Amino acid sequence: MVTVTAVRPSAPVTPPQDDAGGLALRVLRATPVPLALVVLVALAGVVLGRVYAGDLLTRLMLGAAVGSVLVSVAARRLPSWLVAPVSVAAMTGWTVFALHLAARRAALPGGFAEVAADAARNGIPRLLTAMIPVEPTPDTVLVPLVAAWLTGLTGAEVALRAGRTLLGFLPAALLYAGALYVVGPNADPAVWPSLAFAAAVALGLVAPGGRGTTGPDPTAALPPEVRTAVRARLVAGTAAGAAVVVGLAALLGPALAAQVDERPVDPRRYVEPPRVESLDENPLIRISGWALNPDQKLLDVSTQAPAGPQTRIRLAVLSDYDGVTWRVGATYRNAGRILPAAEPGPGAVDTVRQEIIVADLTGRLLPAVPTPREVTGARVAYDPTTGTLIRPEGLSPGLRYTVTSLRERPDVDLLATADVPAGDEVARVLRVADGTPEPMRRLAAQLAEDNGAPYARATAIERFLAEHYRVVADAPSGHAYPNLHFFLFGPRNGGGQRGTSEQFAASFAVLGRLTGLPTRVVVGFSARGDGPVRAADALAWPEVFFSGVGWVPFDPLPRPDTEPRPVEEDFRPPKEEPPPSEAPEPTVEPTATPPAVAAPGSGDADRGVSRSALVAVAVLVLSLLVGAALATLVGMRRAQARARLGRGDPGDRVAGAWRQVTDALRLAGRPVGDDLAATEVASRARQALAEARAALAGGSADTPAGAVLVGAPAPGVDEVARLLNQVAFAPGTLTGAEADRAAAQAATYVAALRAARPWWRRLLWSVHPGPLRWHR
Repeated sequence: MVTVTAVRPSAPVTPPQDDAGGLALRVLRATPVPLALVVLVALAGVVLGRVYAGDLLTRLMLGAAVGSVLVSVAARRLPSWLVAPVSVAAMTGWTVFALHLAARRAALPGGFAEVAADAARNGIPRLLTAMIPVEPTPDTVLVPLVAAWLTGLTGAEVALRAGRTLLGFLPAALLYAGALYVVGPNADPAVWPSLAFAAAVALGLVAPGGRGTTGPDPTAALPPEVRTAVRARLVAGTAAGAAVVVGLAALLGPALAAQVDERPVDPRRYVEPPRVESLDENPLIRISGWALNPDQKLLDVSTQAPAGPQTRIRLAVLSDYDGVTWRVGATYRNAGRILPAAEPGPGAVDTVRQEIIVADLTGRLLPAVPTPREVTGARVAYDPTTGTLIRPEGLSPGLRYTVTSLRERPDVDLLATADVPAGDEVARVLRVADGTPEPMRRLAAQLAEDNGAPYARATAIERFLAEHYRVVADAPSGHAYPNLHFFLFGPRNGGGQRGTSEQFAASFAVLGRLTGLPTRVVVGFSARGDGPVRAADALAWPEVFFSGVGWVPFDPLPRPDTEPRPVEEDFRPPKEEPPPSEAPEPTVEPTATPPAVAAPGSGDADRGVSRSALVAVAVLVLSLLVGAALATLVGMRRAQARARLGRGDPGDRVAGAWRQVTDALRLAGRPVGDDLAATEVASRARQALAEARAALAGGSADTPAGAVLVGAPAPGVDEVARLLNQVAFAPGTLTGAEADRAAAQAATYVAALRAARPWWRRLLWSVHPGPLRWHR
């Protein structure tokens, strides 16, 4: 019985230094594959950056590509199990720098720790719900940055350390495909980046050292018969793989070519964007509650604007009416500090800058002068159709933000002759819900009878409401058809013909649509310069859309200190239809501003990602992580073998060769105990190989390679056992040549035993972590 004790390896022999020419040649051979990996990962950043504002994301992903590949190149001399922790530490540093840079450029409020935690928590949903062009903020750059670094790490480990160049390019291809999918139809086809990607792959494969063949032939040490069989199997596998690739190309090529002109799928369709809460879905009903509490302080405003008309702060735009309630029908997308600009109208445009501090206003709707172009101090979501904002986390007392807006003043000289559009583009703001009371239809027809031009019809409705109705603060809330009917035609002594701006704006919008005008209702505040904005300043007003001019506000409220004329003087319903005598039930509404529902974490808006989108992203990330783990295990096993069989003391190399043999037996399910002599282990090793070959040949009917292996002589490890005994009983007598023979015989036996295993066990052989810990 022989017991092998650990022997401290002697200092490795330092090879002679290469001359300058040899060093340059080695650098030239080692450069193409890392350079190709950097280019492939960076091209994914180029593709994704097409939907981002500026080039910050592209530069950050380029830095991640360079950093991840350089770390793997620099750490090739280190044990493979150290590479992943070192690379992750470098990734953490680069990510912290990138998040800090993105937060500083976007002028986000809060500390860095808070911003980074929010980005980590909500990176995926905000990336898929952000408005295009996407501003590079921490939450929109974190996921691409980490994915780029992990891709570079995985590709470098597989291509450089494991020598599988083509397989190492696969993570970069997956990242590139993911970038194309995220961009979808929101950018022009990525023709040049795709061509550059294919060229980089081709150059990386054909360049010197690009095939992973820098090491010796692994079959060189096998007996001739076994080597011939193994090479035959390799040739057969290569031919089969080529046939599969050609077949797939012929089968799928036409179908893929037919998709060239198809519109890509937009992943945003599967993600629910941020939404307003129920309190903000119909802010029109809050007008009555604010009117009853006129001194309630809602905002503090500081305004910088040129001299002009009174500034109105817009809270919400309501475009949808179903006969019962007006609703906010906006689609909000997470936006950055700079909001997308729309084409301004022909009128004058003023720049208005306001600093707003929230007091008692609650909900998610964020007040701003129309139309906002830049917001600092608050994270917002924006609807470009209405030009309104929300804060997905909800408003809170003390929230301070600054809004820079472009206030448009329509050209009044164009209004008299302006037309109104028709068709699908304005069908939403022309729709009249079923159940319209007949008196309202007759009133609309009467007002439009002598006013053919759209602007004349709008001013006729405005004058009629201003001249016949009274504004009161205690009018019940409600703007359904029965409420509007009572407001327009109810008896004065019974509470009719009086209301708040809610009824005035809603009545104008409905009468306007009945006369063919595209209308909507806006809720906001009238700001009287700098200072507090109170509940008494809350206001609703209608707007009409004119071709070539845009949305024009109207004011149907009566002038102060004017006595309204009775409606009966200008409009009388038919005698057979008695006027209503009872007021309809008011809409249930808050008497004061109700508290906002607390938004845990990032709010409901940030949890609107569909399960399929999350699963796809999770599978991609998990694939990258699994690939990195497998590549690390393969590299660690190869490094272990080189350490055991490489240069050093001959005795240590023989002991390492013996450990290779015993580890292989253990991987094959035939472990040997410490109580056996070396010659007994050698005998069992030969028997284990013979039985494995027989099982491989008899386990399937179509295993000619297995049959060849059965007929071939089984390599043994008798020489390794003899030299091991010499190490134990005559230490220091071995030569380097004897250690080389032991290493070659051990490698031959291990390769033969592995080749005799089923195909799926051969796949697991190189990634099994057992040998890394069995001899610790």
